[in-house]
Amino acid sequence: MSEPSNRDAAGSRLRRRGCVTLRELTVGYRERVAVEAVSGVFAAGSLTAIVGANGAGKTTLLHAIAGLVAPRRGSIEIAGAEVPADLAYLPQSDSIDRDFPISVLEFVALGRWARIGALGRVSPELRPCAMNALRAVGLDELAGRMLGELSVGQFRRALFARVIVQDAAIVLLDEPFAGIDAATSADLLRLVQRWHDEGRTVMVALHDLEQVLAIFPETLLLARKAIAWGETATTLTPEKLVEAGLSAPPRGPGPRLRLAMPS
Repeated sequence: MSEPSNRDAAGSRLRRRGCVTLRELTVGYRERVAVEAVSGVFAAGSLTAIVGANGAGKTTLLHAIAGLVAPRRGSIEIAGAEVPADLAYLPQSDSIDRDFPISVLEFVALGRWARIGALGRVSPELRPCAMNALRAVGLDELAGRMLGELSVGQFRRALFARVIVQDAAIVLLDEPFAGIDAATSADLLRLVQRWHDEGRTVMVALHDLEQVLAIFPETLLLARKAIAWGETATTLTPEKLVEAGLSAPPRGPGPRLRLAMPS
């Protein structure tokens, strides 16, 4: 992957730093409570993993922060995100219709829809921006291909390119590395680290504890309620993992993720 080339966007990133504060947040669907009384702060410029077993409320929490579901109780306060486009949400890929007749370039350009409007015309300046994003994820040669022709890993790269185009201060990612090969996962993890370096506030729901320990400085351990929230090393203790219905990653021989934290 190559570095995105957009100096104006880089300058805006330094000025926009989003902070998300949860106060006794409770969210549910019908009779089921999915997230209960969660309080804490995703500080501006932080990189946080949201970890929990299946059904722990990770996706629901991201939905609430993205404004897709209203809290039953409590509140979500977002500071530093000046417009709706300053919050980018990348859902689980199986929730997106890949059969819609649209090219990869057009799909990536949709990252700007909140700025240009659903019926707004894509300006000529947007095409090179989308191409730069595709180049950053290694898909520039597939810009004219139809979206449905992409492999799982290529489609995930296209989703990340769309987030690049959106240029948001706050980035929410829901299981972005599920079902993809190790090389693609490593490339996209480096892009997440780059967003963190740029001062964005990044929250990632995921289940791979080795990735969390290798990459993420902070972790929210969720089991409907917040089991722990803070520095990753002190959050993911064996005792707290058991309380959350998880087990510690294996420590025996075998391949392990070796990506280092950025210096």
